[in-house]
Amino acid sequence: MLSKGVLYMLLATFIFAVMNVLVKYVDNIPAIEIILFRSIVSFVMSGVTLKMKSVPLLGKNKPILFIRGLAGALALMMFFTTLQEIPLASAVTIMFLGPIFTAMLGVWIVKEKVYPLQWVFFALSFAGILMIKGFDTRVTPFMALLGVGAAFFSGVAYNMIRKLKTSEHPLVIIFYFPLVTLPIVGTYSYFNWVMPQGWEWLLLIAIGVLTQFAQYFMTLSYQSESLSKVANINFVGIIYALGFGYVLFGETFNLLTYLGMTAVMLGVVLNVVYKNKQEKQENEALSDRLVHKGKV
Repeated sequence: MLSKGVLYMLLATFIFAVMNVLVKYVDNIPAIEIILFRSIVSFVMSGVTLKMKSVPLLGKNKPILFIRGLAGALALMMFFTTLQEIPLASAVTIMFLGPIFTAMLGVWIVKEKVYPLQWVFFALSFAGILMIKGFDTRVTPFMALLGVGAAFFSGVAYNMIRKLKTSEHPLVIIFYFPLVTLPIVGTYSYFNWVMPQGWEWLLLIAIGVLTQFAQYFMTLSYQSESLSKVANINFVGIIYALGFGYVLFGETFNLLTYLGMTAVMLGVVLNVVYKNKQEKQENEALSDRLVHKGKV
């Protein structure tokens, strides 16, 4: 039976996939302006709910919360830009390096162990990104670099969430995203405003609402399970992106690009399977030693 943390992440991944499609649909609105709408919705929903629950808005671990908010802002600005400029599946696949950066950074930030063979799996995923860039002319070097940057900062944000564990209410963690982001995107949008038209207003609001729910379930997931067990469930997002991209936007790829996407996904899947297997063996060995010690 799937744990709560895994179920939360599966739900968050699907909601994020739908949100990505909506971002692609409003491609004439600057990515930072989309984030402005998303931040306003999140600020209001999180703030009102926290007030109703009588939970302090600013939390207890302000420096960590601020870093989480800033890293999340940078990741989203970069990711939304790639969503609008390159094929949906390519943008999502590059962002899929997020769990890899999460695990790598977790060695220093939350002191989680990375086994030697995991670095081979990490290298496989990075090789897949190089294949996508090399065999898809729609992905420019700058967009590829921007996508990797988004994945890196998402890894920082996820580690901050894990570092907070259960010391902060999930909505406080989410609240810090718009709190940090609004001054940045608000200033940019003031000087570069593009007026939404017709249905775009509804789509922009929907992006904000969907992201709020997705962030909430993702935060619950990271607070419920270890990084290695839930961070890599995001690979399901590639399946969604390929399907939505083909059906809604007519996006197709050559064989080598598909192989690159497969390499990224394979590296992540092998990483989580191997990590879980090693942790299980270590826990069993520790349990056996404790039992033996008790008998002695």
